[in-house]
Amino acid sequence: MDNHKAVKEDHNHNHESHNHGKILLLTNIKKAFVIGIVLNLLYVSIQVIIGLHINSLSLLSDAGHNFLDVGALALSLLAFKLTKAKATEKYTYGFKKSSILISLLNAVVLLISIGAIAYEAINRFRNPQPLPGLTVAIVSAIGIFINGVSAFMFFRDRKSDMNIKAAFLHLMTDALVSLALVAGGLLIYYTHLYWIDPALSIIVCIVIVASTWKLLTGSFRLSIDGVPDNVDLHKIKEVAEKTEGLEKIHHLHVWAISTTQNALTAHIIVNENKNMQEIAAIKQKLKHDLQHLNIHHVTLETETNNTAPKVANC
Repeated sequence: MDNHKAVKEDHNHNHESHNHGKILLLTNIKKAFVIGIVLNLLYVSIQVIIGLHINSLSLLSDAGHNFLDVGALALSLLAFKLTKAKATEKYTYGFKKSSILISLLNAVVLLISIGAIAYEAINRFRNPQPLPGLTVAIVSAIGIFINGVSAFMFFRDRKSDMNIKAAFLHLMTDALVSLALVAGGLLIYYTHLYWIDPALSIIVCIVIVASTWKLLTGSFRLSIDGVPDNVDLHKIKEVAEKTEGLEKIHHLHVWAISTTQNALTAHIIVNENKNMQEIAAIKQKLKHDLQHLNIHHVTLETETNNTAPKVANC
């Protein structure tokens, strides 16, 4: 009895530690978003002022791209705040789903900004303009530092949430663009080959599209209630069918409530001799095990072999 109590207390302590860690994570992420927004707004201002002063189209176009990314960071921060909103009679899940929609919007905005850069690069191929390469390189080097520092704040937690991943990709994208501009600025300074700048921009666009595509498809899948990446239906079925007293699980559906929370509904078949208390214990055990498989909200309908419909599994 004492051993069971000790195990239970240790388990409760683990859950409390997990919840505390989750709160600390959210606090750190909010700080990271605020710092990232402030730093990038400062850098956009520098790009605009110097870009206008030296008449550098590449710096101004990159400033526009960075400004869109600042907006994306602000949207991601808004998503975190909306997930905290309480449920209402009209929105029984609150606004948790907004984090998925904002993640999808972030991916679309990133691709649109890439399209704008590619379009500008093609135009510059046709009409290459002389640029003070060294000035472009120096300003862009500042961008590598600012975006690198901002991206580093999201690196550790980038796999925990799609909006964090989106923010990380946005900032790494900006750092790559800045790196390309540094290289282009130096090459232009030494060679006076002005077509180098648009060539590097197109290469960067290709790299960004490749890295963003998974984010776009993943957020789209969640927005139409597809199975999240961090959920394995086969493992769920294995765990369910190994649960003592549970004979079968079917009509299994899993979807994302937000970018961090998943829900599940299913029908479970139990022995007809089980009483209500035993059935409740089976459900509680399964719900607990599903928490370790990234399922946070579970709804189970109970059936027996006599009441279960004779239909194919879903």
